[in-house]
Amino acid sequence: MILASKSPRRFEILSNFGIKKIEVVVAEIEEVSDKEDLVEQVVDIAVKKGIEIAKKYPNEFVVSADTVVILDGKILGKPKDCSEAFSTLTSLSGKTHEVVTAYSLINKSKEIFISSFDKTVVKFKKISKQEIDWYIETGEPMDKAGSYGIQGVGAGILIDRIEGEFYNVMGFPISKFVDDLKEHGIKIQNIIEL
Repeated sequence: MILASKSPRRFEILSNFGIKKIEVVVAEIEEVSDKEDLVEQVVDIAVKKGIEIAKKYPNEFVVSADTVVILDGKILGKPKDCSEAFSTLTSLSGKTHEVVTAYSLINKSKEIFISSFDKTVVKFKKISKQEIDWYIETGEPMDKAGSYGIQGVGAGILIDRIEGEFYNVMGFPISKFVDDLKEHGIKIQNIIEL
C-alpha cells in the first residue's frame, strides 16, 4: 500500500491497524479546491493527492487523506508560526468545532476508487493565555490542523469532550475506512496483507 501523505499519525494509525507494508509517497500538489462547500473542498484535495500518486503507481492501493478543523464556517489549517498557533488556539478556547478528514483509496489497475469523509465534533475547554503559551512551547501545534493534537500532551488541557471517532481527529478515520472497504466488497485481509 502507498500512503500519499507525510503525516506520521496516518502512518501510525494504518500500521497499528495491521497493514504490514506501507510506502510513503507524498503528492506534490497545490492543496486548493474550487469547490464551494468546505467538506467538498477537503474531499477534493484528498482525492487529488490520491490521483496524483495513483498515476505513478497504477497497480498499487493508494490511500490519501486531508484533515481540517472547521470553526464558525472557516477552515483552520496548520499554523505557519507560533503567533498563528496562538491565535488559532485562542479562537478555539471554550468553543465547539468540527474535524473533517476526507480520504480516498485508489487502485487504477483494479478499477477501485473509494472516496469518503468523516466528521467529529470537538469541544474545547476554556483555556488561559498561560496554558496556550505552554502548549505552543511543547512544539506540538506546529504541524497539525487547528494547531493541536488529540493524541498528545494537549488533549488533557485543551479538550473537554469529543463526539465521533477519535482517530478521525488524529488524522485518519480507520473505523469509517474499514466500513467503506466492506461496503465495496474489499476484504480487509487483502489490504492488511499488501
